[in-house]
Amino acid sequence: MRQYISDTILAQGTCDEHDPTGAVIPPIHLATTFLRPPEGYSDTGWSYSRYGYPGLEQPEATLKALEGAADCRLFSSGMSAMTAVMMALKPGAHCVFPIDMYHGMRTWLKRYSAHWNIRIDHVDMTDLDKVRAAVVPGVTAILWAETPSNPHWYIYDIAALAEIAHAADARLVVDNTVPTPLLTQPLSLGADIVVHSATKYLNGHSDVLAGVAMTATVDEFWERICFTRDYQGGILGQFPAALLMRGMRTLHLRIQRASESAMAIATACLDHPKVEAVFYPGLPSHPGHALAVRQMTGGFGGMVSIVVKGGLEEAERVMTRTRIWKPATSLGGVESLIERRAAVEGAASHVEPGLLRLSVGVEAVSDLIDDLKTALG
Repeated sequence: MRQYISDTILAQGTCDEHDPTGAVIPPIHLATTFLRPPEGYSDTGWSYSRYGYPGLEQPEATLKALEGAADCRLFSSGMSAMTAVMMALKPGAHCVFPIDMYHGMRTWLKRYSAHWNIRIDHVDMTDLDKVRAAVVPGVTAILWAETPSNPHWYIYDIAALAEIAHAADARLVVDNTVPTPLLTQPLSLGADIVVHSATKYLNGHSDVLAGVAMTATVDEFWERICFTRDYQGGILGQFPAALLMRGMRTLHLRIQRASESAMAIATACLDHPKVEAVFYPGLPSHPGHALAVRQMTGGFGGMVSIVVKGGLEEAERVMTRTRIWKPATSLGGVESLIERRAAVEGAASHVEPGLLRLSVGVEAVSDLIDDLKTALG
């Protein structure tokens, strides 16, 4: 079967041209249970919606095709997908995570890793020697990367990390939420598991909470992840699944627009007298730029962070003065958002007090730049 270009896969949504109804858009199936023969197993493959239902086939098949995965499972949230990976580990496992990473996952690890008897180390994953020193052959079970990383958008070398992980008989898990499979293909670079908060770019409209996990190989570890979803009830609901599929149909258009605008905004902030630092992997000044050029294709994503001179108070003042940029958590929507990350992450945050995280939407880039410059003063 021909492997279509991602734009075509998304626009078509892997729709079934043999659907007897002739529907271009699959219907929403609300049933929670399905008829079974006396022996208990149905030829349709459907039994109870906690294990799956017809409305999941299209979004899961689309994501599987985009990532080049062997299998795919949608979850009720990104955290549900990520923690299902952790819960597939055996007691006593050791995992290595980056220092710069999604705060929600870091919080979960801090609270539950000891409870699950899992040892966690955080290292600077831009330094491969430090990663090698942290990984213990035969003991480390997971090396976890998020690239570009939140909120400094550091770039981690997926192929090199996969080599380090596999040499130690560990798995490489990559959070691919920010670049999406359109800009980065972790499985093709050697990753074993890919996770997304589908709430973000995949849906793209800030109206769905969803997550996804995908695997390069269907093995016992993957089966444990699937078991966790099925028996903890972490499956994505019928209406959110339909909305997610609708959002993904324009992912290629949104991610291109956001990437182009983010590059223009990052460039405009570089020489602004009120900006101390700009973090965006598309800038030649970014420490991971050369790696990003090799590892990412089609753009560098829609996330930019700036550090405002004057620290906390000045950063908060900027947030009160924006009109187009909306002060809210999350990212990847069609609307542009601004957030002071240290305030969200709390006292234990390693983020600069004056850092503002910008999620670039699809508004006119000139309006976004003018609004930000006015707010900066």
